[in-house]
Amino acid sequence: MLHRVTIAVAGLALLAACEAPPPTAEAAGRGLYMDYCAACHGTGGRGDGPVSQGLAVRPSDLTRLAAANGGTFPVLRVMGRIYGYGHGRPGADPMPEFGPLLDGETMLADLGDGVLTPTPVKLVALVNYLGYLQPD
Repeated sequence: MLHRVTIAVAGLALLAACEAPPPTAEAAGRGLYMDYCAACHGTGGRGDGPVSQGLAVRPSDLTRLAAANGGTFPVLRVMGRIYGYGHGRPGADPMPEFGPLLDGETMLADLGDGVLTPTPVKLVALVNYLGYLQPD
């Protein structure tokens, strides 16, 4: 009996060692994007997702965020929009608030002002992924 348990434990240890590596930052952000954004903004971020056809306001082309900001990706503004700042104001973007879905574990992130600020890890991953969508 002891021999079988040893073999089983050794087998489990081998399986654990063979687990897939943790997702890269880009993969983690892409997964969040596909879960929360692609239905409206499309898989490529161009505002052409399947839900976009039924919306009164076309979703933004997320591949143009840096170009519309003088060539610099507007990290803080994008985080605020996703999280929900400004929603509910007259004339505000009709995009839903995603802050509650992205809350949880935080990390210290430089949001462009040189100050390390506790920021939800999921929000950082999602915004970083949007940065990857910007053309070179």
